[in-house]
Amino acid sequence: MTPYKSTWVQIDWPAPSNVRAGYTLRTGGVSSGAFLDFNIAHHVGDDRETVDQNRAALLADVGRPICWLSQTHTNRIVRADAAHLGQEADAAWTDNPDFAAAVMTADCLPVFFCNDAGSWVAVAHAGWRGLANGILGNTVAAYPGKRDQLMAYLGPAIGPTAFEVGDDVRDAFVQQNPDCAEAFLPGVQPGKWWADIYQLARIALNAVGVTRVTGGTDCTYTDSDRFYSYRRDGTTGRMANIIWIES
Repeated sequence: MTPYKSTWVQIDWPAPSNVRAGYTLRTGGVSSGAFLDFNIAHHVGDDRETVDQNRAALLADVGRPICWLSQTHTNRIVRADAAHLGQEADAAWTDNPDFAAAVMTADCLPVFFCNDAGSWVAVAHAGWRGLANGILGNTVAAYPGKRDQLMAYLGPAIGPTAFEVGDDVRDAFVQQNPDCAEAFLPGVQPGKWWADIYQLARIALNAVGVTRVTGGTDCTYTDSDRFYSYRRDGTTGRMANIIWIES
């Protein structure tokens, strides 16, 4: 991955040249304490003016309004535009170069989408609840074209050696799709499992016809220098995951 300016990393995927997509790191901003440095979330307890300074720096890089959402682990996707700013949703799409779609994460999986023509893009916030409830399928369903025209990229999330879950989480996936069993390895204690959220996302995407999937290599939990992690730290900031179309 190549640093893009000072605040975010452009993802490496075979997207058309007019598609811009990337994620912020925790470095380079003005937040302090538990939110050091580049927190872009208002809802985590950081000073609002400080967050606004970080967002302003990001906005200068992106060069167009960013459609921030109110994320609550739903399976809802909205269009990234002024009318949906702050709406309760966990994914956003756009075909308008005047707006950027964004989701915030700190262990949950960001999934980027675009079509081969570079005329439609989306990004989804996929924690285990969102994955189990179909957020990726709903995002793909929002695309008006053929699904084989889509590609996806899996951004930084909690890795398979750090994401321990209980029987309830495993059951939520395996009962829907038995193939999901391969994404869980037994944990140290009975009733505990190591979950591979990247593999769960690939299974979900393949099930809805998206087979060109890249990424899925960065662990937010183990890389404390670059990423926020809610499971690791509790009180912490959020990274931004942003995608847009250059006109």
